[in-house]
Amino acid sequence: MSDGPRKQKYSATRRLHLKSKLLKKAASMLVTEIKERKLEKERVVSACFPALTLSGLSAEELKDLCRELNSKIDVVDEARYDIEVKVDKNLIELQTLNQKINGLKGAKRPNLKRVKKTTDDMLGACGDTSKLMKADFKVNLKTVKKEEEKKEEVNDWRKNVEAMSGMEGRKKKFNAGQ
Repeated sequence: MSDGPRKQKYSATRRLHLKSKLLKKAASMLVTEIKERKLEKERVVSACFPALTLSGLSAEELKDLCRELNSKIDVVDEARYDIEVKVDKNLIELQTLNQKINGLKGAKRPNLKRVKKTTDDMLGACGDTSKLMKADFKVNLKTVKKEEEKKEEVNDWRKNVEAMSGMEGRKKKFNAGQ
């Protein structure tokens, strides 16, 4: 027997036809299952909780019925609250246990990627790396020169007006303003 490619039992069109029939059947089964669940729920609710007959009851009987229903609601709410607390407690316990399990397994190491090395890197790895590192470090340093800030002397501005004016007319306007 050869291990070559096997011949398909069904053609592509036949497989597509069968797939569409299966999907139609599954959809119809899903619809019937939903209807059955709904009928089952209605049956269970009607069996557990019979219908109330409110016709012909006096005001006192209606008040008693309301009190009774209210007390039943309180009991159900307490049970629901207790169950919610238990569920929350169990979820927290599950989370802590999962964290402990992950801690025992150890941290998952990521997959490493291949890195291409140049010939200089390979040669540098073979030689004395401490000397190369020191040399490279010194070469790459920048020299910084500190520039001294020039401070302008604070002079009386009135003495400097004649030198800055440049035109006699401005000087006269300035003098006239005084």
